Amino acid sequence: MTVNRVAILTAGGFAPCLSAAVGGLIERYSELAPNLEILIYQYGYHGLLRGDSYLVDDEARAKAGVLERFGGCPIGNSRVKLTNAADLERRGLIEPGQDPLAVAAERLRADGVDVLHTIGGDDTNTTAGDLAAYLSGHGYGLTVVGLPKTIDNDVVPIKQSLGAWTAAEQASLFAQNIISEHRSNPRMLIVHEVMGRNCGWLTAAAATEYRRWLSEQEWNPALGLTKERWDIHGVYVPELELDLVAESRRLGEIMDRIGNVNVFLSEGAGVETIVHEMEVSGQEVLRDPFGHVKLDTINPGVWYAREFAERMDALKTMVQKSGYFSRSARANRRDLLLIRSMTDLAVDCALDGVAGVIGHDEEHGDVLRAIEFDRIKGDKRFDVNKPWFQDLLDGIGQPH
Repeated sequence: MTVNRVAILTAGGFAPCLSAAVGGLIERYSELAPNLEILIYQYGYHGLLRGDSYLVDDEARAKAGVLERFGGCPIGNSRVKLTNAADLERRGLIEPGQDPLAVAAERLRADGVDVLHTIGGDDTNTTAGDLAAYLSGHGYGLTVVGLPKTIDNDVVPIKQSLGAWTAAEQASLFAQNIISEHRSNPRMLIVHEVMGRNCGWLTAAAATEYRRWLSEQEWNPALGLTKERWDIHGVYVPELELDLVAESRRLGEIMDRIGNVNVFLSEGAGVETIVHEMEVSGQEVLRDPFGHVKLDTINPGVWYAREFAERMDALKTMVQKSGYFSRSARANRRDLLLIRSMTDLAVDCALDGVAGVIGHDEEHGDVLRAIEFDRIKGDKRFDVNKPWFQDLLDGIGQPH
């Protein structure tokens, strides 16, 4: 297969890998195929449908490495599902009656794209799979190579998604400042809400990282500076059933003893209960184009804070969300090494005409390879039986 032009797009929510991954792809192509053209679609599939693109020039190639120093994404993201025609028509991205896959395919054909790199989560890459299948069925030989981006680390069958390690580290950093508020009022309840719709990995990893930091600190109990007051007292993830009454009793005893309680809560924990309560009361539950409940509109942290506070007689409650702080950070060294290994392989696969999503395949011995699109799925459940998570719960005295 002859490759003359490749295109790159990023989609979905931000993660601490997008900027570095874009730069890594450009650098690798510049090393292996310096004469190959690189096209950028701005704002993901939104830009693909609208034809919002530009070619990477020599100056941009020379400075591509700068991107790893920044978070966010310089080429822009969006949430677009190419199989949701009604939503795209409503947003003015296609004309009435148009097939979005056909519009996207024709744009790629018109732009002369031989390889499309998609950087995103399961929705982004399954959408890429839909697009690749459509193109193949209509006689257009485009190779699609995806990279897995999600701070939830919840893509099946990928062992580690890009940006998740950094997000956990940043959530810990966020908590180090927020939890210092625990003496701002008597009987203080602090709820740290962490991103994670259906997977508790990020909450668990962030709590583990925070307690690692905690173990390295020096304390002064005589002046009220104690490890127990700074510690985490509860960690709640979607994969564990939460007995609200029993946990409130346990946390209430901690509140009585030390004067404050700090919990890490995955935003997806108990969402079904909250949604049911809203629907019964006649409230509208908003959803995104992919059908997901818009978690920022139902405020799980606020709901749980209210339930806990009433049961433990908290005098002040603080709910803080680390999601945007964490996901917009630049990649840490651990993630940069993972990003580089994946972007290098993505380019090698693209030049060889091998399609798929790059990742360590948990169903094939954790080998780094291009995983077939039809095997990519979202909402991978966090394994709460992992020894490190069991150690975390034991360390904070939470039943499990």
